Amino acid sequence: MTKHSFSRKRNGFTLIEVMITVAIVAILASIAYPSYGRYIIRAKRSAAQAQMMDIANRQQQFLLANRIYADKTTLTASGYSLPAEVAANYGYTITLSDPTAPPAFLLTFSPTGNQQADGDLTLDHTGAKTPADKW
Repeated sequence: MTKHSFSRKRNGFTLIEVMITVAIVAILASIAYPSYGRYIIRAKRSAAQAQMMDIANRQQQFLLANRIYADKTTLTASGYSLPAEVAANYGYTITLSDPTAPPAFLLTFSPTGNQQADGDLTLDHTGAKTPADKW
């Protein structure tokens, strides 16, 4: 009586094993990618907020020295520019109060590209920030 062996020597992965692995990776990627996208948007917003605070500090220094706030042209002429990573995602404007009123400014950062879902970020001379839920 001869013994017949029905077991085969395995030389690799079966098609079913590969397909299961691909399906698992696809499921994990579909969960992880949107979270990563939101993380990137929050990180870019955080960098913009840091620049807004830097501009507000510069505005306070300018006010102490000149008794008025600086407009965007004056800030640019004094050597200030947005870092490239912020400038790629946000543009900014500085709105000054009427010259006959007490000095005031409103700093607005407007998002571009993927950041647009975020909406504008504003900061005024009193430190009020909008929208509050984005700060």
